[in-house]
Amino acid sequence: MESVEPNSVEKSGSTAAQALRPHAEHAFAAELAALAAQDDRPRPARWRLSPWAVATYLLGGTLPDGTVITPKYVGPRRIVEVAVTTLATDRALLLLGVPGTAKTWVSEHLAAAVSGDSTLLVQGTAGTPEEAIRYGWNYAQLLAHGPSRDALVPSPVMRAMSEGMTARVEELTRIPADVQDTLITILSEKTLPIPELGQEVQAVRGFNLIATANDRDRGVNDLSSALRRRFNTVVLPLPESPEAEVDIVTRRVEQLGRSLDLPAVPEGIEEIRRVVTVFRELRDGTTADGRTKVKSPSGTLSTAEAISVVTNGLALAAHFGDGVLRPADVAAGILGAVVRDPAADRVIWQEYLETVVRERDGWKDFYRACREVSR
Repeated sequence: MESVEPNSVEKSGSTAAQALRPHAEHAFAAELAALAAQDDRPRPARWRLSPWAVATYLLGGTLPDGTVITPKYVGPRRIVEVAVTTLATDRALLLLGVPGTAKTWVSEHLAAAVSGDSTLLVQGTAGTPEEAIRYGWNYAQLLAHGPSRDALVPSPVMRAMSEGMTARVEELTRIPADVQDTLITILSEKTLPIPELGQEVQAVRGFNLIATANDRDRGVNDLSSALRRRFNTVVLPLPESPEAEVDIVTRRVEQLGRSLDLPAVPEGIEEIRRVVTVFRELRDGTTADGRTKVKSPSGTLSTAEAISVVTNGLALAAHFGDGVLRPADVAAGILGAVVRDPAADRVIWQEYLETVVRERDGWKDFYRACREVSR
């Protein structure tokens, strides 16, 4: 995957700034540069930052010169420290968790901080071939001149091995089991054989790999015990408290909103709290005060889905309202997130509306908006 170099970005009129979704190393280039300038701690081979600075980049903080590093991950500090430390060893890192726990987000920012490049990525799907992890061939060159290094097309993993960088594999358990096991030799021997040429690629210092997996995908393509042993597994939990989840949603929506020219989040903070409350109660099977048990729908109702609901609501408010996020702007998005099974989930949602939302002080407008879209 080609990536525009930072100096090329500046010359081309801030191409990265115009991207709908800039890579982390572009979006937070100023913070990474500030950390690098003041980072006097030991750095592993080919790392752009020390482990301490990588953790600070993820968790946020204020540098001695007053530069504020914004949090990229809101959660237990020890989780980030273990993840960063793992990458400084020869063990690969597996980020495991339910959907919406920021596995991909953390993976991208770790790669950006460690290697300055988060684009060495293999996206796992049921159709991911072995070539996506090992290498492929330029068939025009292959037919014209036979097997050669010039005809070989390196995978992102091979490039990371050759250049001492961090590769990423998303949704590892979505990849067929025989393709997954291609990683065993890479992770254990730190080498990638090329039998067609009688050669191999040996990983240079600085190489490591971050994989993500959804723990609700057990049984799709379970990892073999041999492959799992090659990873240090770090479980990313759901946000511990409503306040933490509101903070995560607010921060992420603000970032997305700036790129989409949407209204400022503070105008809709009450609706964000409401969306988070609904998702947490349905997810946990009980109301926030613990007094009422509720049924949980089939969906995950993750923090990522809450971010999507609020972002879509802000777009509705901007283009079809007065710019202020209101209950009617988020009601349809909540319905779509909750009701995945049209039969069972709709009954659960209706029951929640009538037994919880209807009786809650200050939620009348929200109740009416949800009733309207649920008809």
